[in-house]
Amino acid sequence: MSSSPTNTLSQLLADADAAGHDHAATEKNSGLQHIHNHATGAIVWFPTWQKFRQTSDWADAVAEQEARLDAATAEGTPLQDVASALLADRLESLLERAAQSPDANIFVQDNLTPHLTETWTIADAVARTSGTGLPAGTPPAAFSDYPYQVYAQDGGAFATALWNDVIDARRHRALAEEAARKALKPVSRKALKNAARKAARR
Repeated sequence: MSSSPTNTLSQLLADADAAGHDHAATEKNSGLQHIHNHATGAIVWFPTWQKFRQTSDWADAVAEQEARLDAATAEGTPLQDVASALLADRLESLLERAAQSPDANIFVQDNLTPHLTETWTIADAVARTSGTGLPAGTPPAAFSDYPYQVYAQDGGAFATALWNDVIDARRHRALAEEAARKALKPVSRKALKNAARKAARR
């Protein structure tokens, strides 16, 4: 990793967008990966976890998470518990916002990369706060309950699984709301009579 990175993540993503249609070559040369958003026709670029550490954004992002962890552990709460709760909260917030968004396909292309990089910075902040080396493919113990493999395929497995869950969040919410409506729906008089007749025949 360069000792003084100069490229911001937004610069790298903009360069990838401007590179043309040879996406495989851009991936190979840039340290980025991409997902085709077939619903919008857009290409969504995101960094590998290694590439993100090489951007000028990384140090500030990790320092911000370290400060958050330090504040939350100041009263004696174990670091692992704080980090695990933070991960769960950030994921829940993302999926809740996705469920409420008017267009899941636009939402995912705007929010995928920020969530990936935030999650990786939490892992790096946990490692630095606990005095261990930065993760090199295996997340800290605080990630034991996290539902994604955050480093598999250099972050590509995380991005793909998260993409699908964000897209599905609105549908899952609609199904849950429909089930709740059915559960609260008043039982008709006719249905009550039918149920009484069935009970009388038993």
